[in-house]
Amino acid sequence: MKRFLKYTLITLLALPLLAAAFLWGLYLTADMEPPAMTVDTAAYRVADHGGYTSCRGSFLRHNRYGLWELYTAGSPEESGAAAGALTAGLMRYQEQVFVDQIREFIPSDGYLKFLRGLIVIFNRNLGRHVPEEYRREIYARSLYCSHDFDAIGTPYERQLNYHAAHDIGHAMSQYMLVGCSSFAAWGGMSADGELVVGRNFDFYMGDDFARHKIVTFCRPQAGHPFVSIGWAGMIGVLSGMNDKGLTVTINAAKGPVPLSAATPISILAREILQHAATIGEALEIARRRDTFVSESLLIASARDGRAAIIEKTPRKTALYESGGEYLLCTNHYQSAELAGDEHNLENLARTDSPCRFARLEELTAANAPLTPQAAVAMLRDQRGEGGADIGVGNDCSVNQSIAHHSVVFRPSALKMWVSTSPWQGGAYICYDLGAVMRDPDPAGELCDAAQEIAADTAYLAHDYPRVVAYRRLGGEIRKAMREETAADAATLDRFERTNPQNFHTWKLLGEYYRSQGDDVRAAQCFDKALQSGIPRADEREAVERLKSECKP
Repeated sequence: MKRFLKYTLITLLALPLLAAAFLWGLYLTADMEPPAMTVDTAAYRVADHGGYTSCRGSFLRHNRYGLWELYTAGSPEESGAAAGALTAGLMRYQEQVFVDQIREFIPSDGYLKFLRGLIVIFNRNLGRHVPEEYRREIYARSLYCSHDFDAIGTPYERQLNYHAAHDIGHAMSQYMLVGCSSFAAWGGMSADGELVVGRNFDFYMGDDFARHKIVTFCRPQAGHPFVSIGWAGMIGVLSGMNDKGLTVTINAAKGPVPLSAATPISILAREILQHAATIGEALEIARRRDTFVSESLLIASARDGRAAIIEKTPRKTALYESGGEYLLCTNHYQSAELAGDEHNLENLARTDSPCRFARLEELTAANAPLTPQAAVAMLRDQRGEGGADIGVGNDCSVNQSIAHHSVVFRPSALKMWVSTSPWQGGAYICYDLGAVMRDPDPAGELCDAAQEIAADTAYLAHDYPRVVAYRRLGGEIRKAMREETAADAATLDRFERTNPQNFHTWKLLGEYYRSQGDDVRAAQCFDKALQSGIPRADEREAVERLKSECKP
């Protein structure tokens, strides 16, 4: 018995050491597969021309609407290095905002270092899932990254990981980092019979993260020229169109928690946009790649004259076609292969995706046959099902005032309309991809001012100030709760009056009054939240639990 106890104790003491040694081994053998290449950065000098900057055939300009416009051409290393040189300041800004956002969640330097180690282990094989042409482009851009953030990885490692970080945000869709809505119409559902595609990219990392949007026109060495909308450092595609009239937009879905690295969804979208001209070609590319998360990719093709959705999980790929002349996509699957998936059923039962889908159905019927202007009106809609007033910023609305960008495509004409700040409230400016690629002149405007869709003046005058005030006041109330102090009575009253139709208003007020020990008022607020309609089952259950814990 003594011998048994002795060896049991030794084993128990050794297990943590063995686990630590195993993890350390994984850390040391992590390989992001940086490409074997040399870039002469001295050859990529930036010239300032007043209204724009240029570098070896590429250029960057800031238009009068506040959007950055980047044109790149050449091999992956040529376009990557030129883009890196031109956007070095923007990349540093974007990285600082991203790191600051992480520090809000994780203020401890020690834990950040620990987290970095876990990310290195988790993404230890990420490089092998990213095609070499994109690793070369990322590496060339990373040469112009700031070294201020080297504590969390080399510039190349960081830029590669940031593409996977975008997927982590999608995997955490239950925390409302994402809630995208998209649609397409053609044939009898389109005013001229041609495809019209609309989408809101609701990836929210704070207003600062979306401040410097970049519209990138890329003429790659191999594949189709294309345009996409993103941010500095992002070579993947979130929303884009190529010169064959194929468009790609991505919508998060719910699936199993990823256990290892795979192809980031924006890299897959980039590969499709660059190398596919039809829905069939896009599907073939999608089937070749294992993806990091579950996702729906809405593909519209001018050659096919219709749209379809490629639905992917880390294990399966399916194609969904509506059978009609329009297609809607929020954050759940619709194909026969994946509609019954346990994660999808949970998604349908517990999230706001069905609410937004139902509202899109109503808006499509009300606005058909669709024009680009009608598509923009749909993307700006803040109402709930049946046109109900559900307040501003509600999870059930198509327009939640969180979109990084919003865009409308007409693939057959190679035209797209991109939103300008704030959110979907500013003008949607029109770009003609064919015209830009024929004559990429940085000295003149790249957008077509005659095709502009005007700003939403009613939103700008009434709802935008409400959204700004509502979020500021909510931040003050949360700060008071964190610091265990009392919020100003005027702040509480104004917060309530600013957005009383939104259940979030009453939920936060209920939490505040509970923190102050006022269970009577807390229970009243929780009641009002429940009466306002809470789309997410987890939030509804949380409010019900909070109410039950109140002791009037």
